Amino acid sequence: MEILPVGAAGSNCGAEYWMPNDELEQDRLDLQHAVFNELLQGKLGLAPVENPQSILDLGTGTGIWAIEAATLWPSAEVLGTDLSPIQPDYVPANCHFEVDDAEDDWIYSRPFDYIHLRLMFHTFKDHTRVIRAAYDNLVPGGYVEFQDYYCRLGCVDDTMRGTALERWTHMYVEGGRRLGRDMLAPKRYRQWLTEAGFEDVTEEKRAIPGNAWPRGKEAKMMGVWQMTNFLDGLQAVSMRIFTKGLGMAPEEVELFLVDVRKDIKNHGIHFYFPTYIVYGRKPFGKETEREGEATEQGAES
Repeated sequence: MEILPVGAAGSNCGAEYWMPNDELEQDRLDLQHAVFNELLQGKLGLAPVENPQSILDLGTGTGIWAIEAATLWPSAEVLGTDLSPIQPDYVPANCHFEVDDAEDDWIYSRPFDYIHLRLMFHTFKDHTRVIRAAYDNLVPGGYVEFQDYYCRLGCVDDTMRGTALERWTHMYVEGGRRLGRDMLAPKRYRQWLTEAGFEDVTEEKRAIPGNAWPRGKEAKMMGVWQMTNFLDGLQAVSMRIFTKGLGMAPEEVELFLVDVRKDIKNHGIHFYFPTYIVYGRKPFGKETEREGEATEQGAES
């Protein structure tokens, strides 16, 4: 599977995109949504939003989350943005899509009640810039929510120790760091949201099984889906980071991934994806005014 900048894959966007956007990748993204649907027990998010009227889905991918949000909240206007225009043509009337880069200046005609981001940890060079933009583009009382992997794979015992999969997770984090991407950013979302001025910042940690090792029926099913998701995306998520970030030859990467795939399929390795769901509320009007007054008083003194 060739990894191309979005422009080379037919997008009108000139920004660089680290993943393919072909039909196979779109199927994988929809499977990924099914995994999160199971993880969140059928919910689109955990933030306590009530009847939102304006919703922004950043990095919308195939648009499946935005489409379901538009169906769940039929009175809301839902906007999904992505670097690549791969969304379907036939969607609910209250759902729209635009090609946009979240790290560019945000220019929207109205503020949002709810801003949603899923699996964007590897996308941003500066997460705090995006968080500040989200704050500025929310109505008072509006919520932003991140749903992301923490990309140092976990294991419930020592069965991952010394495996190619364990080496892969450390190499992936280091390669991303060398390319200016913080693969461990989700651990800092709570801090960054608080520093940006969000109130009621909440962090929930959950685990997605890496394959079918769990005994419980629902967890095992989620693990099967996640294993397929991981295997289908492994070459794409690894190749650029390992070649550009770690200086490996493509052939060397492919050879290494043979062993990683064996480990992913091995039910004797009890690994999981640590997953962070972090959300915060923009203060209501009076709270925001007090913040402004405090800032002015501090400047005067």
